[in-house]
Amino acid sequence: MPIFEKSSEKAVTRAILSEFSKDMERFADTEVLIVGGGPSGLLAARDLALKGVNVLILEKNNYLGGGFWVGGFFMNTITIRAPAHKVLDEIGIKYREFEKGLYVTPGPYACGKLIAAACEAGAGVLNMTMFDDVVLRENNRVAGAVINWSPVTFLPKAINCVDPIAIESKVVIDATGHDASVVRKLEDRGLIKTPGFGAMWIEKSEDAVVEQTGIAHPGLVVIGMAVSTTFGLPRMGPTFGSMLLSGRKGAEVALEMLKSE
Repeated sequence: MPIFEKSSEKAVTRAILSEFSKDMERFADTEVLIVGGGPSGLLAARDLALKGVNVLILEKNNYLGGGFWVGGFFMNTITIRAPAHKVLDEIGIKYREFEKGLYVTPGPYACGKLIAAACEAGAGVLNMTMFDDVVLRENNRVAGAVINWSPVTFLPKAINCVDPIAIESKVVIDATGHDASVVRKLEDRGLIKTPGFGAMWIEKSEDAVVEQTGIAHPGLVVIGMAVSTTFGLPRMGPTFGSMLLSGRKGAEVALEMLKSE
């Protein structure tokens, strides 16, 4: 007696193609495009989606979460400093207090819960997809991203000329960590100048990252460690409270930008 319902290879193929096509059509013109699916990008996406915003996360890897998976030095412990632990409460992530104001939780567990929270809120995800370039409009306003499949970079140089496509959006959020990939592309075009991130200083960096989260260029918001690269702040090290609070602040900034459209 068969366990599963009857189906076929062609049905599975059609299901994948049909749903992916619907997603691409939906997100070709989106409200907020978040480049980078680490903790700051995930929380920004969740908060925006809960407000009814059409939001898409663009991730070059086949997984979401960035460093949130592994903590520091490939040791699966995430540290969060108060008051960011309140975000864990919202999402339902259990943790314990290591010392006053410093909390710990397993990385894979916390990451899985954060990914689920973003997806359940309605955020879209396009992974294995790399950011290639910006879409610019009048007065060099950022208005989307040029994208391509990440595996294209592994093709031999002679045959990797796969033409990219573009996604238009009202707001782009750079959540690509230290790389600050969107900001760097603007720098390549002479539109912005970045000093790069400084040496590690956890206490100073976490406050500064949240404080300076915001608009880096018309149409572009920077969050997370991309803020450090853009404004020359110290690197943060393996603690993630500012990533979460920066993501939240970035979502608030994006909402205000959408309202002013």
